[in-house]
Amino acid sequence: MTRHARHLLVIFAICAAAAGAPAHAVTQTAAVNASAVKPLTLVLLRDLNLGTITLGTGAWSAATVGISRAGVFTCSAQVVCTGVPQVAQFNVNGTNKLVVQITAPNVTLVNQSDASKTLNLIIDNPGQVTLPNSGQSGTTFGLGGSVTLNPTTAGGIYRGTINVTVDYQ
Repeated sequence: MTRHARHLLVIFAICAAAAGAPAHAVTQTAAVNASAVKPLTLVLLRDLNLGTITLGTGAWSAATVGISRAGVFTCSAQVVCTGVPQVAQFNVNGTNKLVVQITAPNVTLVNQSDASKTLNLIIDNPGQVTLPNSGQSGTTFGLGGSVTLNPTTAGGIYRGTINVTVDYQ
């Protein structure tokens, strides 16, 4: 190979190397984050109970009986309430310090003697809770509820099921 051919070969190699890299290349970085959370667990600790309600006589309407999620019991003057009312209690456990959304729709309570007779239980729901720091096993929350009765409410035991769903917010 001649000297001139070698020079041309070196020039081609330099040009090829220069052409392979962009003239104005820019590099940028991005942070990468991933968050792993524990699956939520939900445990029923206690059922909701409104006790025994005795309907009053005479003309009246819209008597409300209920218990708040904090355990405050109310009983309208048109009825007599006995028994030991209690809120439903649940314990939710998951990743510390995260907010958990609580969903619990109203419940249709069905008279066990006559399924055509129902009461509507309006749920008193906290809506959300924040899981505590480590060392505690989840957080316990209450669900209350109230029913409205009238003199024509059929006697009997009314039952239903509260469907509670928890999810990270």
